[in-house]
Amino acid sequence: MEWTLEFIVSQIVTILMYMLLAITYYVKNRKTVLVISFLSLLANAIAYILLHAYTGLAMCGVALVRNIYFLMDEGKNGKREEISRKDIVVLCVLYGITIVATMFTYEGFLSLLSVFATMIYTYSVWQKKILVYKLCGIPVGVLWVFYNLYVKSVFGVALEGILLGCSIVGYGLEKRK
Repeated sequence: MEWTLEFIVSQIVTILMYMLLAITYYVKNRKTVLVISFLSLLANAIAYILLHAYTGLAMCGVALVRNIYFLMDEGKNGKREEISRKDIVVLCVLYGITIVATMFTYEGFLSLLSVFATMIYTYSVWQKKILVYKLCGIPVGVLWVFYNLYVKSVFGVALEGILLGCSIVGYGLEKRK
């Protein structure tokens, strides 16, 4: 791995992305989680462009679409605790988009780590319970650590490891309530 200007900028943007994402594990409001996650995804997409990590970039695109839809739905229909048939259809459509995006960007078996992480995270924000969101952050974190190893993102690995710790602490704090 060569420390080019492109690589250095990708790592700086990665730091910003993880700072934003870490905040989501301490927020108690789903809408705020989605907004902060949206900003984090924009930074993540830029980092993956610079790293030439196209499956990860595609998953950022899927996640941006997901978060925009969830924010619009919550703004239009308000906060709902129950899952409707429409919600199930939306989840299936999001998973379908994920699969199609993967077909165009597949870079080998290890690139699928970002796909599985995206699918679990999508479920975690789809299901509307903050405790489940925080619990799902644990396997999501593990998958992203290994994907960042695969794409050679030094700060991605280090900061995802810290974020994994944040998700464990956030889950523990929420569970204790």
